[in-house]
Amino acid sequence: MTSRELPIGRRVARLRTRRRMTQQMLADRLGKSKSWVDKVERGVRALDRYTVIQELAAALRVDPVTLLGRDALPSPAARAAAQGVDGVRAALDRYDAALTGPRARQAAPPVGELDQRVRHAWLTYQHADYPQLLRMLPELLGDTQHAHSTQGDGAAELLMQAYRITSSVLVKLGAGDLGWLAADRAMSVAAGDPLLAAAAAVPLGQALRALGRPRPALAVTVAAAHRIAPEVRRDGPSPSLALHGTLLVQAALAAAGAGDERGAEELVDQAARIADEAGEAGEEHDRHWTGFGPTAVRMARVAAAVELGNGGEAVGLHERVVGADHWRRLPAEHRAAYLLDAGRGHLRAGNPLAAGRALVDADRTAPAEVRLRPVARTLLTDLTRRGPVPADVARLAAALGLG
Repeated sequence: MTSRELPIGRRVARLRTRRRMTQQMLADRLGKSKSWVDKVERGVRALDRYTVIQELAAALRVDPVTLLGRDALPSPAARAAAQGVDGVRAALDRYDAALTGPRARQAAPPVGELDQRVRHAWLTYQHADYPQLLRMLPELLGDTQHAHSTQGDGAAELLMQAYRITSSVLVKLGAGDLGWLAADRAMSVAAGDPLLAAAAAVPLGQALRALGRPRPALAVTVAAAHRIAPEVRRDGPSPSLALHGTLLVQAALAAAGAGDERGAEELVDQAARIADEAGEAGEEHDRHWTGFGPTAVRMARVAAAVELGNGGEAVGLHERVVGADHWRRLPAEHRAAYLLDAGRGHLRAGNPLAAGRALVDADRTAPAEVRLRPVARTLLTDLTRRGPVPADVARLAAALGLG
């Protein structure tokens, strides 16, 4: 068997040996137990999160692609997305351009026009058209920065939302550090406004989780949820109610990532009570683009179970999600992202065929969610290394350059 054909766990063991490291030494570098490393190397524990693979690669001083294998090189679509990320990075580097560059001598676009462009960016995100979104974001960031510098608080929400969208797509595409930067800037813009700060805390929590920092993610989302809770109770069903519930969902996922099963369950239960009061969020009542509602809470229960390693529980909850009346009305991005979680759950439950079906369904729902996200490529790579896969999974692997 060649090195490119080795299962990822065997590849970890081989690289560790070459580095003259014991399992305990690698575990110490990762902040894990020796037992965890041993299970990874024997293939007992699946490596289905790209952030974990990145941490392993850093500890072993290799590129993540080395762990995934030479046959997991980026596809043309992934390379194009990487170029788009570079364009967004350059836009973030020009943070003061609105004050000192050529744009400073021009009038900022009207707030009404920027509002429409921000809404269009959100819709593009919900349709999972990430290449198009990446092309839009540099100019949108520059214009909303310019408007905020000249109009102050009148454009603060627009700039915060632009940063929030930027952070969300960057985290999806594996650029967690850059997503954290965008989320942090969203928090800075929102300072002094509890509702705006709460909305900005959503991508901040997501970015921190993507970077393997669930406890800070838990702290920031719980604090933001508590900060707006009195206003939620006073106003009744409102956009802020959905935002409050979304923060509790994000906090639950962070608790699950930290291994706190009881805390995750309590937070999801709180979110479920709010969802029962708020109902399924429609666009006209979802000012903060949360997509919150009973179905979203059920999806969070599945994702939390997967994070906690409870594959059987995740699979048991999964049918309630896809069988819900509201399932098909959710944005394509939300459904496809969830199906990746479901795929991970099936894999942890020992059912690679069901995991493959979930991946194929996700690809049919929103191709970019599968073809551009590192977590999907990692999951698909793991599936193909376990043995023969169905024809549709094999075709998907070949399309991603994994075959």
